[in-house]
Amino acid sequence: MEQYSDALNGIFQALADPTRRAVIGRLGRGPASVGDLASPFEMALPSFMKHIHMLEEAGLIRTSKAGRVRTCEIAQERLMAIDNWLNQQRAIWEGRTDRLEQFVLAEQDKGQKS
Repeated sequence: MEQYSDALNGIFQALADPTRRAVIGRLGRGPASVGDLASPFEMALPSFMKHIHMLEEAGLIRTSKAGRVRTCEIAQERLMAIDNWLNQQRAIWEGRTDRLEQFVLAEQDKGQKS
């Protein structure tokens, strides 16, 4: 469980930055070269590469190199870890809100009977 938690910490830390979220959003449409990914951002390529490396270290993307071109693509399995965690959280909170709703309805019934 701790290893799972460490992995999620790295994922959410990587996604905390808007530049990295934009990269993930773009890669959702398909693989792209680092140059194409960097073009919308006003930063030097070495600075942009730090974002790519962080996404890669978090396991959110994979990169491959063919000649001088480095291509990035989404790592679907890591996104599934996020989805699983969110589904667990959703179930917890839906259960809590269902219990709250039952409590409020029971209190309303008590008030109407008094």
